[in-house]
Parts: sequence; C-alpha cells; structure tokens
Amino acid sequence: MLATGSAPGASAEPCPDAEVVFARGSDEPPGLGATGQAFVDTLRAQSPGKSIGVYPVNYPATGDFENRAVFPATMFDGVGDAAARVRATAANCPNTKLIVGGYSQGAAVAAYATADLPADVQSRVAGLVLFGKPSPSLLAQYGAPPANIAPAYAGKSLDLCAPGDNICDGSPASLLGSLAHATYPYNGLTDAAAAAAAGRIA
Repeated sequence: MLATGSAPGASAEPCPDAEVVFARGSDEPPGLGATGQAFVDTLRAQSPGKSIGVYPVNYPATGDFENRAVFPATMFDGVGDAAARVRATAANCPNTKLIVGGYSQGAAVAAYATADLPADVQSRVAGLVLFGKPSPSLLAQYGAPPANIAPAYAGKSLDLCAPGDNICDGSPASLLGSLAHATYPYNGLTDAAAAAAAGRIA
C-alpha cells in the first residue's frame, strides 16, 4: 500500500499499526526505490498481523550535485515533505508507530527531517533507519552540513554503511565503492534493519 497526500486519519483511510516514511536515493524513480522496497517487504514479512502503511517521500531526488541551485532545492523539498508527513501522521494517528528511513541522498533527507521535529513528535518515531548516508566530507563538497542523527533517536536508530561504500565511509571515489553503494537491497542490511524495526513496532 502506497500512501500519498494527507496522513491516514485525515481521510477515510484507517490508521495503520505502523507507517514507514522513506526517502529514495539519487535519480531513482518516484516511489520507495530499490532499497526502500526491500526494507518494507521484509518488514511486512517479519511483522505478521501488523498493518504497515508506506509513504514515499515526495521530492526530486536529483543526482545533479554540481548544480548549486538544484541540489539544495531537492534536499529542501525532501526534508520539508518528510517532516510534514511525520507531523501529520503523528497528529492524525496517535497509535501509529513511525519508522523513518532513507537511502543515499534520501538517508541525509531523513536525518535532516527528523532532527528538528518537536520533542513530542520525535517521541512518536519508533525507529530511524539510514542506508548509505553520505559522509560529512562528501556532503561538505556540495555545501551541505553533516547529516547527524539527533540525540532523541539514540537507541532507536541504525546508520548502515556497506563495506567499501565510499559514499558513506568517506573514502575516495572509486568504481568498487560505487558498486558497493548499490548493494543494499541484496547485502543483508535491509533484512537486518527490518528485523530491528519489527522489534520497535511489535
């Protein structure tokens, strides 16, 4: 089930037991992206009897990092949309547990979006799951601040970086590093993250 627009509870759609708000990676088509879909599929399989809604963050996810006008705009759009969705679901569905996540550029979006939420909304986030989050050095190349995880999510966040992934580990760009960055749907990390998230929404 893909949910877009207003939060559950603001329409005829019932509130789910949990909702995943996920930001796809750079240049992936609209939706969850491959990593997000693998994570959600496994989370649903590991959460029998739970209704799990999904909200794909609505933003361009452009890969045009060198464009100093376009790249900040896409990040701004993603952060705003993700934060708005979390706030709306928290307000309209008081019993729904929220899992916020993202892959690559989307992982930075998820970290930024959750950092400045009000304390009462932060407490509604049951888990923060980040795959291949760009390193501080990489973000700095494009004028972006580090995508730090806010203290409120200590103990309920996963910041996952595949071995050899130069996007998140800060190592120099390489073909092998780029290939490693594409392995999250297949390298077991989405399964591990889903298992942890399933425990958070049980």
